[in-house]
Amino acid sequence: MYLHEHDAKELLTRYGVPVPEGVCVCVGQALPDQLPQPGPWVVKGQISAGGRGKAGIIQTAATREDVERQTRAMLGRTVKGRRVERVRIERCVEGAAELYIGLLLDAETGGVRVILSARGGMDIETVPAAEIRSEVVRLDTIAIADCAARQAIGFDAAAAQALREACAQLAHAFVASELQLIEINPLFVRPDGSWLAGDAKVVADENALSRQPALEALVRTEAAQYVEAAVKLEHGFDYVVVDGDGEIGLLTTGAGLSMMLIDELRAQDLKPYNFLDVRTGGFRGDPARLINVLKWISAGPRVRILLVNIFAGITDLGEFSRLLVEAIRLVPEFRVPVVARLAGNGLAAAREIFLTAGIALHTDLDEAVAEVKRRLEAA
Repeated sequence: MYLHEHDAKELLTRYGVPVPEGVCVCVGQALPDQLPQPGPWVVKGQISAGGRGKAGIIQTAATREDVERQTRAMLGRTVKGRRVERVRIERCVEGAAELYIGLLLDAETGGVRVILSARGGMDIETVPAAEIRSEVVRLDTIAIADCAARQAIGFDAAAAQALREACAQLAHAFVASELQLIEINPLFVRPDGSWLAGDAKVVADENALSRQPALEALVRTEAAQYVEAAVKLEHGFDYVVVDGDGEIGLLTTGAGLSMMLIDELRAQDLKPYNFLDVRTGGFRGDPARLINVLKWISAGPRVRILLVNIFAGITDLGEFSRLLVEAIRLVPEFRVPVVARLAGNGLAAAREIFLTAGIALHTDLDEAVAEVKRRLEAA
């Protein structure tokens, strides 16, 4: 779960990480009577994506009127496929050097990759590799802090002090909140070594929300900003819109198989609408999970067909098919044809149920995809 900068900074301040004073303004809200003082300010559109500065939704403002104008210009814009519903307005930091810190969960080793650079900012990608220091250490606050201290050797005194202190603070946040990424870019460092997290990219593990009350509360409070995480928290499975203009709704199970199907469809110039791991073991004879999925897919403005891909082990395909037909009946707004590929336990019963319901059934995925393509071309 990629946190908005405002929420990332709110989280990090719980662990003593200093940030520029700021306020959040949402669509439909007026500016607060008092802005963080003194100005000037930075107005930052809040979306779960990087590159906001180059996309034009981070702007400086010298007066309250500038803040008002920039805020209204950003709110409601769509940037990188995401609508800007909130902006953060914070004090501008002047007279500080810009450094970089990254803490990244390393999937191969189960450790943490610590990345430091004495140069940060919008053009971090252009910093030569020789100037970026990187090392993987065990997932431990002391190990991370010790690594940062080693990596900071050779930097000027103020930068080294700031990097050591900041990494120690961020390590506590990373470990305690079970995060996957913290990126501070820039880390503002003053000549005396004092520092502030000028920007914060934080990615949280949605699977850890039940153990992280602060993050769980954030998802519940800001469900409109974190739709996919809220769906998983509320319903117990993953659903993500991958292309708002997609034409093929997907009803699938198995995260890896679902991602492979999306790749296969795109390779054939087809446009899947969503990713889904419906987790058929959670049905328990109730169509509610499928009803929700069909409603969400129906909201896709260009969805023209539903492709079902279920490879069943423990799940009985006869039960799944019965529940799907019932869900379709209970969601009148779902009005697109269905092509299904099923394999596994209970296939014979599923075939009879789908035949009665007029749903095309295949056991070969390539044949199912080919039929989807034919139907889209014929429509």
